[in-house]
Order: sequence, then structure tokens, then C-alpha cells
Amino acid sequence: MKEPVHIGSPPSAAPDLEELLGEVARGDQDAFTEVYNAVSGPVLGLVRSVLRDPAQSEEVAQEVLVEVWRTATRFRPNKGSAMTWILTLAHRRAVDRVRSAQASTDRERRAALLERTPAFDEVTEQVERRLEREQVRRCLRTLTELQRESVSLAYYRGLAYREVGELLSVPLGTVKTRLRDGLIRLRDCLGVTA
Repeated sequence: MKEPVHIGSPPSAAPDLEELLGEVARGDQDAFTEVYNAVSGPVLGLVRSVLRDPAQSEEVAQEVLVEVWRTATRFRPNKGSAMTWILTLAHRRAVDRVRSAQASTDRERRAALLERTPAFDEVTEQVERRLEREQVRRCLRTLTELQRESVSLAYYRGLAYREVGELLSVPLGTVKTRLRDGLIRLRDCLGVTA
């Protein structure tokens, strides 16, 4: 079979990425432009296959190409081809983005759950209030009927001493005595120090 005859300039060969990366490692911007033109399509395709989101894929592809510019000195031709090295960078960066997005979603979900559940202090306070109410009820049962009626009307219904006296048909002084004696007994029962 005969070799094809070309008229004019010879056909352009694919750029040697290994050589170009060596030049990029030395800071050659023209070489980087050639690397960019050669690999940007495959990089974007790989990243898009992992991320599925076109906008994020373009962003990650740009990050990968910037990383190629900054880390070209790390490329080792004896460990694989330049394209493999670049696509490995792209795959890692895309996977990192997926993991980062998942971690962010998980954090937001945990934060939302924490907002819906009462904080430990609120639960503790609710339990303490319930226990205190039970203790007050128990102590109220130790009062005489007259003391319990007076305390309930004055403190739970919010009636004035005079109103308690009118409601129970007893003089104001009697109401005050019952309340004083009842409160002293409650204080002692609850263990409150004066």
C-alpha cells in the first residue's frame, strides 16, 4: 500500500501531551494553551458523567485545568500517559465535589432535625417543671381543707385576699392566717429555705 501524498504543509499531528506538560511545568503559557485545547473536551465529558449538572461540571472542569497548570511538575511520564494523569485529576475533583455536596446536604439535614427537636435544656426544664408540679400537688394535699381552699383561690385563681374572704364567707384576718399557715406548711414540705 502506498503512502498518501500530501500537497502543501504536512498534516498536523496530535500534540505530544507529555512534552507539552513538561513545557507547562516550566511555565510555558503557549504549551498550556495547547494542553487546554487538547484535553478540555475529555475533561468536561468525564466530569459531567460524574456530576450530571452542566454548570457544576464546567466549574469543576475549569478547576481541573487550573490544577494542571499549577501542578504540571508532578506529572511522571513513567507512571502513565499525560491524558490518564489529567483525567485522573478530573475524576478525583468531580468525586470530591459529589462528596462535598453530600456532606453539605447531610449537615443541613442534621441542622433541620436539631431545629425540630427541643434542645436538651428545654427537655430538662420541662421535666423539672413537671416534677415540681407533682411535688407541689403532693404538698398541697398535706394542707387542711381550709388552707388548701385559701391557697388555691389566692395563688391559682389570682383572687385578692378580700375576694377569697368574700367567696369563703370568712373575715379577711382569717384568710390571711390560713394563707400564712398554709404557705409555711408548703414551704416546709417543699424544702424551701426562708
